[in-house]
Amino acid sequence: GNLPTDVREKDLEDLFYKYGRIREIELKNRHGLVPFAFVRFEDPRDAEDAIYGRNGYDYGQCRLRVEFPRTYGSRGGWPRGGRNGPPTRRSDFRVLVSGLPPSGSWQDLKDHMREAGDVCYADVQKDGMGMVEYLRKEDMEYALRKLDDTKFRSHEGETSYIRVYPERSTSYGYSRSRSGSRGRDSPYQSRGSPHYFSPFRPY
Repeated sequence: GNLPTDVREKDLEDLFYKYGRIREIELKNRHGLVPFAFVRFEDPRDAEDAIYGRNGYDYGQCRLRVEFPRTYGSRGGWPRGGRNGPPTRRSDFRVLVSGLPPSGSWQDLKDHMREAGDVCYADVQKDGMGMVEYLRKEDMEYALRKLDDTKFRSHEGETSYIRVYPERSTSYGYSRSRSGSRGRDSPYQSRGSPHYFSPFRPY
């Protein structure tokens, strides 16, 4: 909501494309009324990211209002996960990232790594390490080739050059709760567990 009167669907696509694959944009621009639009993403977690990133965003002379449609709440509220942690769809096409600046968030990492393809999962650790998973193997391979030693910028403007490399074959894991808290006190080594495998060893 609160769009400028001369807004076009292409403008909305430019505003929201980086958050994920857009299925449809429906612009409501009735004469004499402030325009508003529906932007439908293929994955609800990308819609959640778009709300987080664009609600309150200054667009020209307008401050955007970005939210789920009110009818969404009547069907049970927010998609699972809320804003407590990174999206939780997972894949085996995984790369590790090192050298992230202190203010680098999982959203920043997801945005940066989208250049290689569709990111389905991203997470960061406090020690400047991160992990990214892609929907397709070729996107993971492209990230290894093209995004290694690239300049990363956080939402707070901090920059650093990051390294991107394949996941090691052996790693410690920890299980993730819905709130995103991590059980670092009991690392375990396993190959068959469905839990989250972390490449970050808890020293």
